[in-house]
Amino acid sequence: MSRQLPPPLAAYYEAKNQHEINGMLAPFADDAVVTDEGQEHHGRAAIRSWMEHTTRKYRVTVDVKQVETVDDRLVVSGLVSGDFPGSPAMLRYAFTLSGSKIARLEIA
Repeated sequence: MSRQLPPPLAAYYEAKNQHEINGMLAPFADDAVVTDEGQEHHGRAAIRSWMEHTTRKYRVTVDVKQVETVDDRLVVSGLVSGDFPGSPAMLRYAFTLSGSKIARLEIA
């Protein structure tokens, strides 16, 4: 699973695939921002709420296929499977790191 992923991203995906919210949230900075489905979630409390909602609704797992650096972001392409129309689907997760924490995540 760690396919060229730095530790915060490897921890995020490992926890995501186990549907473990605390583990998914742990690598995020206190003031992190997540953009998903056209909405932004600011700070750990909002990100936790987003994680709980989407995990309960979609129950996704991600098979990381590619990792590349684009500008100042790490872009992860993964095959996402879960309870949603069109599953499985390739999605891109664009991460911005600040030290050893995830500062920003944009999902498309």
